[in-house]
Amino acid sequence: MTVKDEQVRLNAWVRGTVQGVGFRWWTRSRALEFGLVGSASNLGDGRVEVVAEGSRNNCERLLAALRSGESPGSVDHVAERWSEPRGGLTGFVER
Repeated sequence: MTVKDEQVRLNAWVRGTVQGVGFRWWTRSRALEFGLVGSASNLGDGRVEVVAEGSRNNCERLLAALRSGESPGSVDHVAERWSEPRGGLTGFVER
């Protein structure tokens, strides 16, 4: 297994105009395209938290999409944290 195939967990916190603009739906669509499982959730401070598990390559693709400027709304900053996958996730849900 190569590093790109290794299974990982990505936590990303997206700041900007990302609530009430279809951002979570758009994120879910990208994640499903890349074969990832997880969630996109609104936070009380106006950010969206994205949790995704799958191959490192596909998680990196999702992170690049979050930063691409192609999403609904306006992304000012994306913070990321990588860790070992925890498992137990099915599908990709909006919360």
